[in-house]
Amino acid sequence: MEDITHRMFGLSALLVPIIILAVIILPQSIRILREYERGVIFRLGKLLGAKGPGLIILIPIVDKMVKMDLRVVTIDVSKQEVMTRDNVPATVDAVVYFRVVDPIIAVIKVENFWKATSLIAQTTLRSVLARLRSMTCFHNARQSTSSCRRSLIAKRNRGGSR
Repeated sequence: MEDITHRMFGLSALLVPIIILAVIILPQSIRILREYERGVIFRLGKLLGAKGPGLIILIPIVDKMVKMDLRVVTIDVSKQEVMTRDNVPATVDAVVYFRVVDPIIAVIKVENFWKATSLIAQTTLRSVLARLRSMTCFHNARQSTSSCRRSLIAKRNRGGSR
């Protein structure tokens, strides 16, 4: 009888720490990504790649994941004071629609792609409107919009977003 209780005590002394470790480690190693999300995985600081959607299993402490949303995002560009080519001051505001196309580039090549996209949009808006005459700006808004779009498309591949 003592032998059975001694074995049970030894087994439970082994089993309890294993269960406690599993309860702590398992939630840290399992991630679930939705259809519109991707996870950029780093193992010991080195890029492994983008994974998702679905169940992602990470090695705790060794793997780190940066979650990226692939849906279309809107950013309100603050009002910009612009001088047109014929020295007429204009105040313009805009809205930028973009989405992350390549999550790896968005994480690795740009520190903060939200801020970078906003600043590129502000700069492009100012430079395009500064090249136009005041009458062209106000009477032909489509030309101004298409010029901004062409300039942004030329710059978009640097940050992994469109």
